Amino acid sequence: MDVRTNLRLIRRNWWILVITVMIALGVSALVTVRTEPRYEATATFFVTTPGKGVNEAYQGNFLMQQRVKSYIDLMRSDRLAQGVVSKVSLGLTADQVQRRIKAEVVPDTVLLRATVIDTDAPRALKLTEAVAAGFVDLVKQVETPAGGGGPTIKIEVISGPRVSSAPVSPQPVRNLALGALLGLLLGVALAMLRTRLDTRLRDALTLQRVTGSPLLGEIPFDGAARSAPLIVGEQANSARAEAVRKLRTNLRFVDVHEPARVIAVTSALQGEGKTTLSCNLAIALAEAGWRVALIDADLRRPKVADYLGLESGVGLTDVLLGDVQAGDVVQRWGDKSLLVLPSGTTPPNPSELLGSKAMADLLVVLRQSADIVVIDTAPLRSVTDGVVVAVQADGALLVSQHGRTDRNHVAAAALALQSVSVRLLGCVLNMAKIARVDKYGYESYRVVVPAKPATVPVDRARAATNLGRAQSGEAHRVHDETQHLTRLPR
Repeated sequence: MDVRTNLRLIRRNWWILVITVMIALGVSALVTVRTEPRYEATATFFVTTPGKGVNEAYQGNFLMQQRVKSYIDLMRSDRLAQGVVSKVSLGLTADQVQRRIKAEVVPDTVLLRATVIDTDAPRALKLTEAVAAGFVDLVKQVETPAGGGGPTIKIEVISGPRVSSAPVSPQPVRNLALGALLGLLLGVALAMLRTRLDTRLRDALTLQRVTGSPLLGEIPFDGAARSAPLIVGEQANSARAEAVRKLRTNLRFVDVHEPARVIAVTSALQGEGKTTLSCNLAIALAEAGWRVALIDADLRRPKVADYLGLESGVGLTDVLLGDVQAGDVVQRWGDKSLLVLPSGTTPPNPSELLGSKAMADLLVVLRQSADIVVIDTAPLRSVTDGVVVAVQADGALLVSQHGRTDRNHVAAAALALQSVSVRLLGCVLNMAKIARVDKYGYESYRVVVPAKPATVPVDRARAATNLGRAQSGEAHRVHDETQHLTRLPR
């Protein structure tokens, strides 16, 4: 993945970064509050030789730069610590004294700096004074020749001892900054890990790669779709409606040499919006002037009639059983060239019924009566009904929901269609997140028209009236446009 992809993934999981940074800051603040303050006392020593003359001074200075490095271990030796404990009462053992002493050589000099860190400032200063005096005496003893005479090395305290007025630790600003940085790095790592472990569909490119088919549309998420699922009325000018029209265009030109006239709309799982998309696609095709037939072939959980406000008591099941003719139960929707065949009675054997010769004969007649037939089918991963219907259609349209559908389920659904040689026309990413610039672009070019009175039957009473008219004689108007439907044998 490139940098842009990684940044997009991190932005998508921004809440993980916020949580980890907040936790890290809380831990840092807690550690800072509970850490006992520590004070630092220092003393600086100058090491030299008592030699005379320029040459001797130069040689002595070079010797001291090499020799002074060994004094670091001497300052932290057991001998010095035991001497300090025996001379000064600090309430510390020799090991505790050793742990409090740090020594370092100032680079390119003969200066040696001793540092004592303690939780008590007066004790740190007192311990530094004792260490300084004891170290000078110890060096004098070590550097004095055994045969007598003066020491070959001279060491003096040239700075200190002095103790810091403020604690050197903890440092709240540094601790919080370090905690925030660690939390940010941890958040980025967790975001990347979550992305790799999350197999849900997050973008259209992944859907294309998994299904091996072209992306025909991205239907944006619309909060109003729950209460107003159809792209009519005020929703006709929404970004969702425009996306359906774009799908309509792409679907008509997906294969100009062999256009699909019977389209099965399906999905991998239940609840991905295939029925809503089937209804809206049929409406969009009818608005473009096509004669459209919409069939609800999801005989187990039919929803088309509910969305369109039509009567569903008699429909596809009754036609396939030979109880009624298709022309008797087909219903016109609104003032558009859209005819709807509801599901009808729920049968005990949906798969066998949808795969029967009666279903094949019905589709043959519908091809002659309509320009395009849209069939809403059952999910592929739940039952085999969707595959049975898709085999008889010219092609299938696979709908997947953004952020919900698992990639493995989509791949299995595509494989189920390919295994029976179903022509997968393309895929649709439903409830997708669209870029803000695309949303603003559509709003700029949206055409606002005055609202018209609703012509869609929205209640059961009007739906029942339509059915009564179809049964009483006014259905002849529908029969004139769907005369081929009456040729289907009982």
